[in-house]
Amino acid sequence: MSAPYGHFINGEHVAGESGRLHDVFNPTTGEIQAKVALATRAEMNKAVDAAEKAFPAWSAMNPQRRARVMFKFKELIEKDMDNLAKLLSAEHGKILPDSRGDVQRGLEVIEFACGIPHLQKGEYTESAGPDIDVYSMRQPLGVVAGITPFNFPAMIPMWMFGVAIACGNTFVCKPSEKDPSVPLRLAELMMEAGAPAGVLNVVNGDKDAVDAIIEEPRIKAISFVGSSDIAQYIYAGGAARGKRVQAFGGAKNHMVILPDADMENVVNQILGSAYGSAGERCMATPVAVPVGEETADRLVAMLKPRVESLRIGPSMSEDSDLGPLVSAAHRDRVASYIQMAVDEGQELVVDGRGFSLQGYEDGFFMGGTLLDHAKPNHKSYQDEIFGPVLQIVRAKNFEEATALPSDHQYGNGVAIFTRSGAAARDFAAKVNVGMVGVNVPIPVPVSYHSFGGWKRSGFGDTNQYGTEGVKFWTKVKTITQRWPDDIQGSEFVIPTMG
Repeated sequence: MSAPYGHFINGEHVAGESGRLHDVFNPTTGEIQAKVALATRAEMNKAVDAAEKAFPAWSAMNPQRRARVMFKFKELIEKDMDNLAKLLSAEHGKILPDSRGDVQRGLEVIEFACGIPHLQKGEYTESAGPDIDVYSMRQPLGVVAGITPFNFPAMIPMWMFGVAIACGNTFVCKPSEKDPSVPLRLAELMMEAGAPAGVLNVVNGDKDAVDAIIEEPRIKAISFVGSSDIAQYIYAGGAARGKRVQAFGGAKNHMVILPDADMENVVNQILGSAYGSAGERCMATPVAVPVGEETADRLVAMLKPRVESLRIGPSMSEDSDLGPLVSAAHRDRVASYIQMAVDEGQELVVDGRGFSLQGYEDGFFMGGTLLDHAKPNHKSYQDEIFGPVLQIVRAKNFEEATALPSDHQYGNGVAIFTRSGAAARDFAAKVNVGMVGVNVPIPVPVSYHSFGGWKRSGFGDTNQYGTEGVKFWTKVKTITQRWPDDIQGSEFVIPTMG
């Protein structure tokens, strides 16, 4: 086993000093393949010191030059795509094609950030009053931070630091300790692209590192993706200290299926969205809501053999449907929710527990599970399971189907499958959820729009990436100026522009 992963601070790898180590598993074999150092407050302070030192010069650099760094970073990621995907699959467990997609969706935000000279422009009004012009500018905040989850170790860090750094901020990233290698590699590539030392730092850690980010006064903004309880904790702690915070939490995304939907297409789409990446996506679709008993019966009958025949393989597979879960503890947690659902009275149509892959018996594998007759009052329906589990909640009519995702504690994403434009339009307008798909099972917006859920799926007022991201990572300064030719008299009333 190689030396433990440390941190990336001020342009170089540094060994951890705390003596506290966390195991990094290979989910396919179940073996410990590496260890990662968990940072002390002192190590976090060193990263903030480096970011603070780099900020004046980086923020003063004209946006076109910062964009050139992002262009070069994009080029380097494209060249390193296969290596990044293999690093990701080896630690997370998702199959290689899915890992490439993880990197690619992050890369699309980097492409968006390459347009920062235009995106960061302010506004100008000539002659807003007598000889008075008014203009605004968007300026970076300073040292900012991101706390990222295990399930997208490439995409979500790039969602955060791509826009933040392009805007002129300097960044401290605290990735998940479960799969640290990809964020560390991204930091190397950012330096190779021409970013000065200290612009992007990666500090591995646990709750101590999170608390250090919340409490450090020099960190001006925090972006987070993870569970809702931690999102609320970070939002409350950061906001109480005057920081700008966006914190995105859990999800329980629904797919509403109207009787007129193409059922073959529905089954194809829900298989990928419910079971892809072993269900470890905040935009997965773990709940299907067929409208009407006939629709529900057809759906379950068509799904059952497809779920039973899902191709489950090692993470380095090119042709499997899904790989293992990220850890044994998480696999066992998912299994406990399946048992909870059975105890609540749900019908276990397909049971994925006990699945074992020949030759990889110690891996963290689980087969696809299909549960029918879930009810809104069931805890297994109310909670995020985050595994290869699909629950069927039968709705009597369109109104009941719309109410289910609208009334749920989470409001991340939702989809409707129908041939009716009127029904889809009505649903999209009325459903109380942040991101809506119409005949699209995973409605993750493209990089020039923005990502964000409602209710307990999102804390804060500004979404990730897109122009919303530019707003989050900058502050507006407005200048009112006058260049008089003669001496002005005193004014004792509030000035007006009439």
